[in-house]
Amino acid sequence: MGGYRQMVTSVVIVGSGFTGFECARRLARLLRKDDVEVTIISPVDYMLYTPLLPDVAGGVVDARFVAIPLAGSLKRVRAIRGRVDHVDLQAHRLQYTDLEQRTRELSWDRLVLTPGSVTRLFDIPGLAQYARGLKSTAEALYLRDHVLQQLELSCLEDDAELAQARRTIVVVGASYSGTELVLQLRALANAAAKQMNFDPAAVKFLLLDVAEQVMPEVGEKLGNRAQRVLRRRGIDVRLGMTLNEVHPDHVVLSDDSRVAAHTVAWVTGVTAAPLIETLNLPTENGRLTVQTDLSVPGHPDVFAAGDAAAVPDVTRPGMITPPTAQHATRQGKTLAKNVAASLGRGKKRDYKHHDMGLVVDLGPHQAVANPLKIPLSGFPAKCVTRGYHLYAIPRGVNRWAVALAYLTDALFARSVVSLGLSTQSDAQFSSSEGIPLPQAG
Repeated sequence: MGGYRQMVTSVVIVGSGFTGFECARRLARLLRKDDVEVTIISPVDYMLYTPLLPDVAGGVVDARFVAIPLAGSLKRVRAIRGRVDHVDLQAHRLQYTDLEQRTRELSWDRLVLTPGSVTRLFDIPGLAQYARGLKSTAEALYLRDHVLQQLELSCLEDDAELAQARRTIVVVGASYSGTELVLQLRALANAAAKQMNFDPAAVKFLLLDVAEQVMPEVGEKLGNRAQRVLRRRGIDVRLGMTLNEVHPDHVVLSDDSRVAAHTVAWVTGVTAAPLIETLNLPTENGRLTVQTDLSVPGHPDVFAAGDAAAVPDVTRPGMITPPTAQHATRQGKTLAKNVAASLGRGKKRDYKHHDMGLVVDLGPHQAVANPLKIPLSGFPAKCVTRGYHLYAIPRGVNRWAVALAYLTDALFARSVVSLGLSTQSDAQFSSSEGIPLPQAG
């Protein structure tokens, strides 16, 4: 058995996000012979469909429905749950920490680095302690429960100022993720207020961004439409603004004004996973430098793509592809073909993809989208947005569940209940970077 194992070519994929998942799935189809073993190693045992995390935070979609399990979804792929801590590029070995905090080793003949990204933080006092992001189901569930708990507590307060602070929610980041989040939380708060018998307008939302436009990714025309939706929903949009300090019961804005608030969501962008810094390889804007065929310069047996890699955009010379799910999925397909080609199965090709546009869900009955550069808003954009997500989720039962969730949301009031599924420590920014410590007992 030992001799047989030594003859098997090992392909190891680090990370189970859009890129790693799609690469593993395609490789399993391309490398059907028994002489190649494909392994995917990740801190979690699923691929997370992150575009729907605002829907999870808003109570539209169950967290299980946005998680695609690796077991069963990836045929002929060995899945290992662990956090990769060190890669020895010369010895073709890596070290990882398993669920019980044990250090283990794994050898590889081809290495695919797709560890993804983490929330980009800044040196703002109190930010890491009191704000929460939106990169994991734990963070989405915590935000949902925290908002509902604060609204419940506000109904018991005798102090009007304290009650208002509990009913004030600050979201930092007016890109499409932050904009979707604030509008889903608005819809959740409206449903909660009606069921708790107070005026929904008493819940105040503040959306901040240092940029001068809401969602610059979709262009000025659609960005302005999105901003009009935000203002109609009662969102206080302040552009050219960010945080100076975060405290348990208030924030200090960059204009030195003070806002009493008990809920702060930080959705300002991402940076490459910490593993990239340990490789001692060239980077660009913190992302690993790769060639147009997604191989790492000087290491023909190593490939990288997704949010952690600076993939050249051949359609825009001198630029790198943005960290979007659209690019990540398509890069996964190219990765699979090029890794297979490096093993003598097919020919390599450069990654080339023209942007197909964006879809942004703006809460009940509203969305903006620019599929194939055609600007849409309102109900047509809503249909395109939800249709795209149902198409893009890579598992039939998850599509079915999300479709039923959409239908339920259209026909019934949102369920207002705090289940306590995610603790404050679960939702810390650092928790989404690896495996949490095992629980005692």
